[in-house]
Amino acid sequence: MKLATALSERADLQSRLSEIGIRLNNNAKVQEGEEPSEAPDALMAELDRITERLEELISAINLTNSKTVRNGRTVTELLAHRDCLKNKIQILRSFLDCSSNKASRMTHSEIKIISTVPVAKIQKDVDAISKELRETDELIQELNWTTELL
Repeated sequence: MKLATALSERADLQSRLSEIGIRLNNNAKVQEGEEPSEAPDALMAELDRITERLEELISAINLTNSKTVRNGRTVTELLAHRDCLKNKIQILRSFLDCSSNKASRMTHSEIKIISTVPVAKIQKDVDAISKELRETDELIQELNWTTELL
């Protein structure tokens, strides 16, 4: 099984777990003399099966990610790098929004508000980080589709 297939199955299992939680809650109580629309015992058995499979997949995915190396970095390291780049871009874009907003003045006697940073330079930096993020993400995707799950 390719890593990408395992990741897809993991996402499906996580979604199914969420649905089972809702279904369990919906069948936790009924009016006396009524039957639940789904048997909680059957749902809990399904919960056990899905949880067991999910644990197997997560372990295999993590093991594969930690042992798959490209350009001197494991997939685990690439994933951490990608997540940090995303966070940095988000923070810098928010900062740029704040620093590039001009305060309007009605008269010349009002206080003039100016940016404390070179907005154009930081925007170029954000563009470069965004490019690095795209390239990192593409590498991760390539590895997901070409790497066999351990």
